Amino acid sequence: MHPTGRFVPVSQWTDARHRRGVWGERVAMAFLTSCGWRVEAHRFRLGRHDLDVVARRGSLVAFVEVKTRGTAGWGAPAESIGWRKRRTLARVAEVWRERHARPGDTFRFDVVEVEVARGGGYRLEHLEDAWRLDRW
Repeated sequence: MHPTGRFVPVSQWTDARHRRGVWGERVAMAFLTSCGWRVEAHRFRLGRHDLDVVARRGSLVAFVEVKTRGTAGWGAPAESIGWRKRRTLARVAEVWRERHARPGDTFRFDVVEVEVARGGGYRLEHLEDAWRLDRW
């Protein structure tokens, strides 16, 4: 998908991986809301980087990275979040905190893995507090 400066509906995206990723984010948000979380932001952007989901339950805010895979051939989805990606997510999360945090909020980084099964089913796993930063 190339940036064109105009809105392009997901249904018109040509890259199946991007469409699958948005579908996985929607599945993750539905799961999180069913568990009592409130979605504060979806795809909160800072330049070309984004937080997939920012979810809140009381004063706990989770910055959720959603990883959707069609096969386990490349390893567990969460394994693809290396130190560079974590550093980038931390920078974007810091901007979200500066703009939207409330006094008394606590923060963590979660991962939701969505593995698409043959036939249209899926398996979801929520990895709470998947990693920590030295600050916060």
